[in-house]
Amino acid sequence: MALRFRAGTIEVTGQPTAALLALALPSCVVDPRIPGLRAPSLAYADIVLALRDRGVIVDDMARRYDTLALVPREAPTPRDYQRDALSAWTKARARGVVVLPTGAGKTEVALLALASRNRSALVVAPTLDLVRQWHEALGRRFGVDVGVVGGGEHTVLPLTVTTYDSAWLHMEHLGDRFGLVVFDEVHHLVADSYAMAARLSLAPYRLGLSATPERDDGRDALLGELVGPIVFRKEIDELQGTFLADYDVVRIDVTLDEDERAQWAAARAVYKEFLQRERVSLGGPGGWDRFVQRAARSPEGRQALAAWRLQRRLAFGAAQKLEHVDAILRRHRGARVLVFSDDNATAYAVARRFLVPVITHQTKVSERTQLLRAFSDGTLPVLATSRVLNEGVDVPDAQVAVVLSGTGSTREHVQRLGRVLRPRPGKRAVLYELVSADTGETYTSDKRRDHRAYR
Repeated sequence: MALRFRAGTIEVTGQPTAALLALALPSCVVDPRIPGLRAPSLAYADIVLALRDRGVIVDDMARRYDTLALVPREAPTPRDYQRDALSAWTKARARGVVVLPTGAGKTEVALLALASRNRSALVVAPTLDLVRQWHEALGRRFGVDVGVVGGGEHTVLPLTVTTYDSAWLHMEHLGDRFGLVVFDEVHHLVADSYAMAARLSLAPYRLGLSATPERDDGRDALLGELVGPIVFRKEIDELQGTFLADYDVVRIDVTLDEDERAQWAAARAVYKEFLQRERVSLGGPGGWDRFVQRAARSPEGRQALAAWRLQRRLAFGAAQKLEHVDAILRRHRGARVLVFSDDNATAYAVARRFLVPVITHQTKVSERTQLLRAFSDGTLPVLATSRVLNEGVDVPDAQVAVVLSGTGSTREHVQRLGRVLRPRPGKRAVLYELVSADTGETYTSDKRRDHRAYR
């Protein structure tokens, strides 16, 4: 029985065992163009195991990945829960998702997994910043050259790091080169295009990493097919006080001033009236998409969309929020403080008001690196940022987080909390959440706090 990898699929040739295999693996289909069967790359491991169980000698020409002797250099002693995570993943045929809070050492679990499997491996990360961090971590731990695919580079080595964008573009040709794939921030993988990176890979070993794998759209259910089930999970409150810092969460309701309230009420009346006329409910399934589609069809609709944006901007950037930021910075003078916002405009407003640096998606990588280094050594103890530091970027130790605005995503809120939870003797972190009272932000705040870390 021979296996071949072609165009992201597995070709199984050889009769009559192929017919028996088709019955055992519904994903295998008869292809009249070849004498045998054709199966998706995801089925590779199941095919090999099924043939071996039947005592079939396999001429495996599908895989091009090699055994890779990864000898760790000096490394920290794994924490108990990291060893438990590795054990659970191994027992699940080295397939599955490990869920750990931000700052709890997900990277260390992956490094342990790489050393345990000793196969050519690909690490997939959502951003070039994370690609750089993984490249440094892998080279430092194993002392080998590490390839990079993405950001203008295309060097494929037995140990390689890539972005999700590059993975789905190139996996058709790289899918047979790696026996282990690590998907960092694995909740990104289930997007239609990114999922192809998993479907076109024949890697029998797969590890997904995330602090919050659940998605509001429910697509996280696909992770079982693409990577494997959740095999190990620890939440913030389970590690608090030992492996993560103790923390407090303080919600502060602020009121719009008279002028802001008048503008907010007028804007809200415009878009609510449009919603009622068009019989669109934003709270219903697909409500937002229907609102945008209807709004694009008429001047009144475009006015309604502009009004929605205005009332949102007023709630996000209420003047009293900056007054509270001033009080918080005075209260925590000398501490490292991260000020989060949902939009760049608010982040820049904080930067201008308090003369602090700001990091947005427009900040160049070299400048971002310099600012984070200065934040780490205390030269610049306060950083304003929009969404760019929510996940991925390795942020130095911070004690205080201030959330001026954000989405209703629980994942985003937990990630922001995680940014201040690196443990240090005597440290007690605090996250302040500033919410414009009697606006849509109240509902948004309640929604994103629906996690055990806030109970």
